Amino acid sequence: MKTTAHRLESVQEYYFSRKLREVGQLIQAGHPVINMGIGSPDLAPHPEVIRALEKAMNHPKAHMYQSYQGLPELREAIATFYKKYYQVEVNPDSEVLPLMGSKEGIMHLSLAFLNPGDEVLIPNPGYPTYESVTRLVEATPVFYDLKESNQWQPDFEALEALDTSRVKIMWLNYPNMPTGTPADTKTFDRLIHYARERDIVLINDNPYSFVLTQTPQSILSRPGAMDVTMELNSLSKSFNMAGWRVGMLCGKAAFIQAVLKVKSNMDSGMFYGIQQGAIAALKMTPDWFEDLNLIYQKRRDLVEILALKLGTVTDPKSVGLFVWAKLPDTAPSAEDFIDKILYEKYIFITPGSIFGSNGARYIRFSLCVTEATISEAIKRLES
Repeated sequence: MKTTAHRLESVQEYYFSRKLREVGQLIQAGHPVINMGIGSPDLAPHPEVIRALEKAMNHPKAHMYQSYQGLPELREAIATFYKKYYQVEVNPDSEVLPLMGSKEGIMHLSLAFLNPGDEVLIPNPGYPTYESVTRLVEATPVFYDLKESNQWQPDFEALEALDTSRVKIMWLNYPNMPTGTPADTKTFDRLIHYARERDIVLINDNPYSFVLTQTPQSILSRPGAMDVTMELNSLSKSFNMAGWRVGMLCGKAAFIQAVLKVKSNMDSGMFYGIQQGAIAALKMTPDWFEDLNLIYQKRRDLVEILALKLGTVTDPKSVGLFVWAKLPDTAPSAEDFIDKILYEKYIFITPGSIFGSNGARYIRFSLCVTEATISEAIKRLES
């Protein structure tokens, strides 16, 4: 029997893929598990988005193959959205590429820029897909520290000391997941300078910029960013469209063209109806985000109580769809801590260790659960 590719030896099945099977088994056994682990929005998209999808179903080209670059109207909507909310001007014909989710974009970018043996700077803690995709394309991850003692910002002294001669890509993610650290324009400016000096492609993963933030930020708004930086974005979190799989990549034309070479060999375009729904979503007025954040703030207030019941400490200044909480010194490992809660109280929380060694003493709560459900979790801890 033929063996699988060696590259599979470098990665494991995604944590949530494995853990949610375990949670599912508990539910099948009759246990009422409250899932506060995964960031899958439970709220619905705006009714206009649904109507746009329904209307699109009757279009004569709705069920045909679509352009690899997406509908011109979708690219235009993305460019208008970036101008309106981020004060960033991008050319919809050459500097915008719609994606089937930003997670797809991580693979496309890696295939477009990395050769075996190239190195990639990855935040620790950070989204696990950065590392797994890097290994799948046979490049080498090089982790840079984000620590609470430095407000979860990069340690520039350590970065300056690195040999970056083989580094091709640097991943960053602000507003940060999992820590909830807001975007900092000073950090953006220093990273743009750092990348330019070392000929590194800097990529900001930016799906949380509207969730519990005061002012949405894009790294592309900073001086010189378009020369060295690309930005991934997504409709999953800000528009409650996670299952629709709609993302976008913005950056200079040469970078977009390189990614398009990969993408055009891996899919046959995004479904027409989903593109029309995405266009409708991108046209939402600011009150959409305000109303959404009122809901998330109420949930966050309850999660703060839940976190306190567990003896953990949170940062009230953090933003995004999750609450990052530090374990008490007397607590066991994050994995053991969450398993104890899972099997004794039937509440599933994410261990921070899955995001890297710097997350080993933290846990992460999702805000994608109702107030009533969070209240029930609090009651279970009190019983």
